[in-house]
Amino acid sequence: MFEDRSGRLPDRTPFKGYGAAVTTGPDGPRVFVGGYGTDNRVLAAEGTTGLADATPESLTDPHGHAFGVVAADVDADGEEEVYVHNSDAYGGIATEMDRLYDPTPTGWRDVFALPVNAGRENVRAGRSVAAVDRLGTGRYGLLLACYGAPMRFYELGDDGEVTDLAESVGVDFLTGGRSLVPGPIVSDRTDVFVGNERGPNYLLRNDGGHFTDVAPDFGLDARDEHARGVALVDPDGDGRFDLVVGNWEGPNRIFERRGDSFVDVAPEEWATPTRTRTVIAADFDNDGRCEVFTNAMGAPNRLLRRRDGEWQGTDPGAAREPRGLGTGATICDVDGDGTLELFVVHGEIGSQPLSMYAAPTDNAWLRVRPLTEHGAPARNAVVSLTTDRGTQTRLVCGGSGYLCQTEPVAHFGLGGDTAPFADPREIRVRWPDGRERVVETRATETELTVSHPATRET
Repeated sequence: MFEDRSGRLPDRTPFKGYGAAVTTGPDGPRVFVGGYGTDNRVLAAEGTTGLADATPESLTDPHGHAFGVVAADVDADGEEEVYVHNSDAYGGIATEMDRLYDPTPTGWRDVFALPVNAGRENVRAGRSVAAVDRLGTGRYGLLLACYGAPMRFYELGDDGEVTDLAESVGVDFLTGGRSLVPGPIVSDRTDVFVGNERGPNYLLRNDGGHFTDVAPDFGLDARDEHARGVALVDPDGDGRFDLVVGNWEGPNRIFERRGDSFVDVAPEEWATPTRTRTVIAADFDNDGRCEVFTNAMGAPNRLLRRRDGEWQGTDPGAAREPRGLGTGATICDVDGDGTLELFVVHGEIGSQPLSMYAAPTDNAWLRVRPLTEHGAPARNAVVSLTTDRGTQTRLVCGGSGYLCQTEPVAHFGLGGDTAPFADPREIRVRWPDGRERVVETRATETELTVSHPATRET
């Protein structure tokens, strides 16, 4: 399915990396790739066919050991900050602190380095971090999946003061935390699935800004499994998200929502154990149906398609990487042509270059970018597109399950070449505060911005 476009990257030097996140820049998306004991990297489109190194010196952190990376507007100023979860220890307490990079008119600054935050920095070892709008205000908190130490939930005050609210919001679990994925899983607000190793998973239901673990109630705790990547996907467009869970050298799951319960419907191609890392759900070929991609450590990557109501394995093409040391992965339409690029990061037991893939197609597409009332990307928002052929639903990524985060855009394939064309009729956006906006459209081959109902413009 995928073809290799790694030749368009500005640097193919082998390096060790883990997390990657996509945020917005003045001229388009920026792909932030965390370096493990080497420079962080920021990539941006250059022309119509290539990418350039756009890394400001203030973000390099050459001695940091980045695991999880996430972008979100944590100070409600309309611009996204970038959080980097550093850890030079496997578990417990590390010797280096995380970074919270804030864009200012004079460049990026580390919020943890402000005097008001002395002693507030995170040095707990961990893996993933996710952006969670628990109250629906458009001001995001940052949930950290720590390992061998209690989880943290950071929020930022107007004076730049960072406060850990984990205990007060009910998420101060002592975990072997691996993955985090936020979204309306069992409530109408932003819940969080926490994938753990050497212990049960959590499903944190959002009860008005406080969280309650209800994983045992839904059979999602999986005490004997070792979660890695997790993705939320709605293959039938009913507005209820299913959970695709990848486990490390254990059976992988697809928990389909059926009424008030989840049922594992994973096909053999997916259930067979492997060294799973990041899991991503997206419509890579623009046929109107999501695929699921997962990278692996020293084993072939996998790709699933849903056909006739069932998931089935398919050939990922060049992205199979049978000898790849996959750690993280992310996606975005970096060059604005309506086709998603897939970035795969490698590392841990050896250095390998960053890879980039795409699934070329002539199928039509439509992209929707919802905004918060402050004008920043509305992560955790749900976007539905109704066409003459049914409804597709996408979640704007607050954290894509393991180490990484995808672009803050709802990407819809419309078919037309390899699948019947779907004629757009209506876009419905639901923000984390529960408010909705409906936009009638017949647009294709474009990206639409939809503002929050609290603002005047659409």
